[in-house]
Amino acid sequence: MEGAKIGFIIWALIGGLMVVLGIRAMFMKKAAGFWANARPPKIKDGALKAYNCATGSLFIAYGVIFVLLGLPMVIGESILLMMLSIVGVMIETIAVMVIYSLVISKKYTDHGNNGQ
Repeated sequence: MEGAKIGFIIWALIGGLMVVLGIRAMFMKKAAGFWANARPPKIKDGALKAYNCATGSLFIAYGVIFVLLGLPMVIGESILLMMLSIVGVMIETIAVMVIYSLVISKKYTDHGNNGQ
């Protein structure tokens, strides 16, 4: 059980890092990046603050849900609960990518001039 607690602490630290990244994104003066190793998109005029707030909120929600999905590590050592955590994180990650691509990106980016 001690190993499960250490595992959850590491899991929670990673989720906390995502929350910190979300808070940082909300207060950035330039467009917050979402995709790894890619330049942030060109944002519509006057929409930078709203874009960063939306992207930051998405990161914060991801971090909080990530930590909640790690709770089965502490609750019990059932393989079914662990599978819930693993599958839950996969579904959560895909959902965040879809939300960013279909909602945030379409609402705030300048599609005609983003250079991609």
